[in-house]
Amino acid sequence: MKRLLMALSAAVLLLSAPAASFAGSAYFIMDAKTGKVLASSNADDLNHPASLTKMMTLYMAFEAIHRGKLSWNTRIPVSRAAAAKPPTKLGLKPGSTVTVREAVDGMIIKSANDAAAAMAEALGGSESGFARLMTQKAREIGMRRTVFVNASGLPSMQQVTTARDMSTLAVALINNYPQEYRLFSQTSFNYRGRSVRGHNNLMYRYEGMDGIKTGYTNASGFNLVSAVRQGNRRVIGVVMGGATARGRDALMASLLDRNIPKATSVSSSRLVASIGGGKVPQQVEVASASDDVGVDVDTQTTATTTPARKRVEVVPMAFAAASNVTVPMDRPAAMDEILVANKPAAATGSWQVQIAATPTAQAAKDLLSEAKSRAGNALANASPYTEAVGKGGNTVYRARFVGFASRDDANSACSALKRKDFDCMLLPSKG
Repeated sequence: MKRLLMALSAAVLLLSAPAASFAGSAYFIMDAKTGKVLASSNADDLNHPASLTKMMTLYMAFEAIHRGKLSWNTRIPVSRAAAAKPPTKLGLKPGSTVTVREAVDGMIIKSANDAAAAMAEALGGSESGFARLMTQKAREIGMRRTVFVNASGLPSMQQVTTARDMSTLAVALINNYPQEYRLFSQTSFNYRGRSVRGHNNLMYRYEGMDGIKTGYTNASGFNLVSAVRQGNRRVIGVVMGGATARGRDALMASLLDRNIPKATSVSSSRLVASIGGGKVPQQVEVASASDDVGVDVDTQTTATTTPARKRVEVVPMAFAAASNVTVPMDRPAAMDEILVANKPAAATGSWQVQIAATPTAQAAKDLLSEAKSRAGNALANASPYTEAVGKGGNTVYRARFVGFASRDDANSACSALKRKDFDCMLLPSKG
């Protein structure tokens, strides 16, 4: 009996480990005129976005409006699944319709989950199909570690983001849809005869704050993305994992108070998103709407390029390290390459370092080549190794370096990789 209880306890610990690894506090304060990081803590750690997810749902809705796929008065059908979403919600009825304007206002001000699901089904055919498009769009605008699996932010272990990524999304909204972005400053809206008030309370009292979104689930804690304009200064702030709404708001206010004076006061309407994870941030102007692919289900790609550095879809390693990984992203069948790089016979070391899991074998090979060239002597005696995991459309390709004689050697290489903005994870060779 004692042995059984010990086994059950171990199982509980294993099941609860992923939740613990993603729940954590983080903040990121950025000068949006220059991309300079003004303050940060755990900015690249994975956390659950909660209703910050709706920022991307809204981005996709604004894009669809600009492309003529929707108008503000388009009536969106409400499915039984959308109507059944738990609060907060507008209380949409299955079989009814909601206008695009009502859905957008509902998502911004009420954080309505039923409105988000209805919008997702209208644009993606299904919520899961729309979530794949959301993840694709995230990569296109520079969100490197975010994975979406639903349109609302309702709890899902696989739905993850970072504080840095959420700041990038905020910049994209302001840059690409400045007129629509103004909707984030609303304090209330009239919905079918009743007034619905928002709950972004800090925005209502902090000077210069004009958006953008709050979020909360038990797993995520209290999240907030804020944009502030004071004079010519423009600052984006992200706080994630707050213990209470009041504490989250107080931390954001304190961070903004300390760091807004450090921001540049140059006159510029175009904002810049910092996407680098190192001490010297990479600066990138987020992709404009005219350069993005449409929101149709059949127009999917798996990689984009920038002049500075090739970007590929990277599945968070917390999911891809397991052999039974399921990747929440589709791609054309042609991308299901056969494993093209086998473990070298000479690589007999007892430790490996994994840097990513990608949707294609070629992407894994390219990432390994770049990592080796940038990390220098730390990887001099290591060999690149690409391994396919999963089946069919769920296949991912692990990008690893093998041949480390000891854990210390592998850890040293991992530290060197992190200094060059690569993620990494130590694994025994038998794993």
